Amino acid sequence: MNIRFCIKYIFCLLIVKFAFAEVVDVNNEEMIKLLNTNIPIIDVRRSSEWTQTGVIPNSILLTFFDKDGNYNFDEWYEKLPIEINEDDPIILICRSGKRSKVVANMIDKKFNTIIYNAQSGINSWINKKFITVEPPIIKKKG
Repeated sequence: MNIRFCIKYIFCLLIVKFAFAEVVDVNNEEMIKLLNTNIPIIDVRRSSEWTQTGVIPNSILLTFFDKDGNYNFDEWYEKLPIEINEDDPIILICRSGKRSKVVANMIDKKFNTIIYNAQSGINSWINKKFITVEPPIIKKKG
């Protein structure tokens, strides 16, 4: 009887594991390979940070946390561009890799694939002297 329960329990755990996305930390070189296969990169930093450091070319700029650390997950998730499919991988990046890891772990239940986290963020990208560009001008309402 206990063996049957254990087998069912393990089976359920496996189903839950494969029902959600997998979060994988990647370094700059791995990220370049992913970007070369057209996997979208979402920069979750604030606009002031984008202006200060620049952004990786073709990044989707979508702030997650405000300056006080607050967020609205549902509102942020709804703003993800239509071309991002929940079955396709994405890359998340922030300043150091910590915020993007938090976001990745939050959205892993909505995605059915791999979510790549830029483990050392834009800081590492800049330290390696990889290309950044000025972010597009962001118009504020009002």
